[in-house]
Amino acid sequence: MAKLFRVLVVAGLSFVTVMGHGQAPAAVVAPAPALAPVDTAKEIAAMQAKLDDWPQLGRYRVDNAALAPAAPGEERVVFYGDSITDGWGRGVGRGDFFPGKPYVNRGISGQTTPQMVVRFRQDVIDLHPAAVVILAGTNDVAGNTGPMTPEMTEDNFRSMVDLAKANGIHVIIASILPVADFPWTPGVHPAAKVQALNAWLRGYCADHSVIYVDYYSAMADANGGMKSGISFDGVHPNAKGYAIMGPLAQAGIDKALSGQ
Repeated sequence: MAKLFRVLVVAGLSFVTVMGHGQAPAAVVAPAPALAPVDTAKEIAAMQAKLDDWPQLGRYRVDNAALAPAAPGEERVVFYGDSITDGWGRGVGRGDFFPGKPYVNRGISGQTTPQMVVRFRQDVIDLHPAAVVILAGTNDVAGNTGPMTPEMTEDNFRSMVDLAKANGIHVIIASILPVADFPWTPGVHPAAKVQALNAWLRGYCADHSVIYVDYYSAMADANGGMKSGISFDGVHPNAKGYAIMGPLAQAGIDKALSGQ
């Protein structure tokens, strides 16, 4: 028994020695970079501000109050949407926003269709336009205010059209612009989703006497993304992109206001 014990001890020491010699030296792990300090109070205040005005009714409240009534015979048009509308003519490289026309921009960056339904009365109806151009849906697909089904987006378009028609406002619905990916929400694979929503919008407009403006066909590449050179990031048009959109929007407005 004592002999067996000595054999086991020697074998164990030999195993430890072999294992010790066989191991590579431990890698030196660099310390993780220090994270930037988080201003928790500031973040909470920002989130609270969003909750306090989720549809962002405050964005145009002052501008709306200062907007003079449309002159006799003037056909005011409200362009209503998200950042693609919001950026039109606002800033370097974003083209011109219909100079000389009585057109009003009421786009808000990042907005989804549920937010737009909530502010529709304040930012469209109460301005007494002859027509409204609605461009929305990109941020629904991106999930900016949470996951949304296509049916939810469709219902919100229905609501905006119903509100406009009930108030004697001509409606022009623009197709959602092509997009292959969202820089702020990568991996959503939006191209096919945008195409499906546009197919529904086209059919809905045809069935409900609403003018449909097809930006998509003029701006999409073969993969369903934005053509090269007409956007800043594959989502937001630059001056060249807006130069494509402008005449199409104007043709849709002319058709709507002429009663065709």
